[in-house]
Formats: sequence, C-alpha cells, structure tokens
Amino acid sequence: MIPLLVCDDSNMARKQLIRALPAEWPVSLSQATNGEEALALIRQGLGPVMLLDLTMPVLDGYQTLAALRAEGLSSKVIVVSGDVQEEAVRRVRELGALAFIKKPADPEILRQTLIDLKLFDPQATPAAQAQAAALSDLKVSFRDALREVSNVAMGRAAALLAKVLGVFVQLPVPQVNIFEVSELHMTLLDAQRGERFSAICQGFIGEAIAGEALLLFHDSEVNDMARLLGWQPKNEAQTSEMLLDLASILIGACLAGVAEQLDLRFSQGHPQLLGQHASLDQLIQINRQRWRKTLAVEISYSLEGHAIHFDLLLLFTEDSIKRLTDKIGYLME
Repeated sequence: MIPLLVCDDSNMARKQLIRALPAEWPVSLSQATNGEEALALIRQGLGPVMLLDLTMPVLDGYQTLAALRAEGLSSKVIVVSGDVQEEAVRRVRELGALAFIKKPADPEILRQTLIDLKLFDPQATPAAQAQAAALSDLKVSFRDALREVSNVAMGRAAALLAKVLGVFVQLPVPQVNIFEVSELHMTLLDAQRGERFSAICQGFIGEAIAGEALLLFHDSEVNDMARLLGWQPKNEAQTSEMLLDLASILIGACLAGVAEQLDLRFSQGHPQLLGQHASLDQLIQINRQRWRKTLAVEISYSLEGHAIHFDLLLLFTEDSIKRLTDKIGYLME
C-alpha cells in the first residue's frame, strides 16, 4: 500500500479528488486541511506521495513546498489547484512539484499523470478499498461546497486578469455567508473603513438562480491600475470605461467558472457603474432594497508587487439558495 496524503482545506475538494483517484490504486489515505497539518503527517511517514492544493489558510501550497525543501522532507507532490495562472504553474514546479492539475481534477488526466510519474501501474495493482472508506467519512456542507466552486471560478478569473495586466494575482480563500443587508453593510465597513470606491454591478440569472456581482475598486489605486494597463484616462468617462472593462473580465470569467461547474447557463446584464468616488455607506443605502437578504461570496484579489486589490462579491438572492443547493448536491453525486 502506498501512503497517499491529500491536502486541501475544502472537504468538497478532497472528496472530488479522492473520487477521481484510480479505483484500483492500492493506497492508504491520509488527509490534511492545510500545509501545517500536511507537514506533520509527512514527518510521520504518511506522505511520500501528496496531492496538494495552493489556496489554503495557515500554510498555503507554496509555503508547504518551500518548507518541504527547507526541511529536506521527501514527498512526491502533485499540485491540484484552481489557481491556473501560468506563473502559478511555473512557481510550483520550481519549488519541486512534479506535476500540476487544474481543479476539479479530471480522473483520466489524474490517472495518466500518476502513470507518467510511475506512481501507479494499472497492470500490477490489485483492487483497493481505501478511497471508498475515505469518501464515506467526508461530509460536505453547502457552504463548503459553494466555497470550493467559487475557489475554482476565482482561479480562472485570476488567470485572465494576470494575462491582461502582466502580473501575478494573489488569491484568498473565498468566504461564503448569508447576510441581512445590515450585516453585509457592517462586514464591508469593517474591511474597508474610511476608503472611497468606484463600484461596478452586473446582474445575472439562470435556471432559478439570480443575483448580482459587485466589484469594488479602491479610488486610491485607480491610477496605478491605469499605469499597469498602459491607459492614460483624461477624464472621468475614460476612467469609468477602464473600470467597466476590468469588471467585464473578472465578473464574466468568475460567473462562467461557477456556471460550468454547476452545469448552468447564466444570462448577464451589462456592467453598470453604481457609484464613483462613493463611500460604502452610500452604496449600501442606494441598493438596500435589492440586497435585503443575500447569500454572499466574498473574494479579494490582490496584485503581487503592487498596492492594488479588488473586492468581488457574488450576491445571490435568497430565493436562489434552494436551486443552488440542488445543483451542488447533483455535483457531489
């Protein structure tokens, strides 16, 4: 039996990955929810082969690979991540990863990767039962599942943004919460106290799921973004055009990633400028009726080497939750 370690902070991601493993691969499975836990298991000899996520709390995938090298620990690592930026792939290979597979892992690609790395020989392996046991033990909540779907979609949007701006986009762990409008208000204010924003909103609807994507640009960072893009806006109208173009890239790619995973088709409205140089107080007051109660996915992108970040919220209507739950349940079957 080959000790195999699956490291990902999401129960859903680990379940998808374990399900994608060759059923006849004779492995004994261990699981970790962050790099710190993974390193502890590897020190115990439980991770000579590891499937590793990148975007995790405590210790992310990059830090885990660096720690393996620093400690001289032996583990054959395949990175399985939603962060599909070309620079992400280059960095993990430089840090010692043997291969990179995008989430959600295609079983055939994973199988062929294991064969190519001589970690799995389909001609010589007896039937294994470790995967079935691990799958039965993994319980996936709606919030965890939606967070993982958002994580994959976020990574695809970041890859597009990285190409447009020529930078490396640093990705967070998405947050998923159900908010009353007053709670959404307080959450945003706590995170961005005192700053002023330009906000872009884009509606979307598909198969009884509807909502709005809200993208916040910090006014203090707009000039830096213009320089990155090679733009020289001469007035407010040209600045607005630049922000709308960026919003189309981020929101469109993120919604497309969600739709593809859940087998949906979203119709999207045109991006609209909700307010320019406005406080969050003003934005919330203007849209209080639309956002009475909402399922919110919060994603904050930041650009490495630049004091620039974007705050993206996917705000689903309360009525969408049942259909989302059904779709995610189908995805997990």
